[in-house]
Amino acid sequence: MEEAERSSRVVLALLGAHLVGEVRSELAARLPETLALVLLNPLQAHEPLVPEGFVRETAAWIEGATEQTAAWEVSAVADIAGDDLLNRILLQLPAGYDLLFGRPQPA
Repeated sequence: MEEAERSSRVVLALLGAHLVGEVRSELAARLPETLALVLLNPLQAHEPLVPEGFVRETAAWIEGATEQTAAWEVSAVADIAGDDLLNRILLQLPAGYDLLFGRPQPA
């Protein structure tokens, strides 16, 4: 259980640096308080990470993770967010995150 929470914290800290405003607040409202605080107090991003970079960064912060396991951890956000909120999240992220979240968008 500790490993799952650690992974969630990493994903949310990185994701929180890329989300702003109401979208970030709505996602936080769907999380347990300890995880919501991580999302609302994110790491600072100097530039938006492309999906591949986001996965690499996530894997680097999770002990023993591979890029494949990190991608799985990242995709769990889609289940928490639901379709409507996820669509608004995707508007704030660089192209390609729809595939990372397992919700391909029409071209």
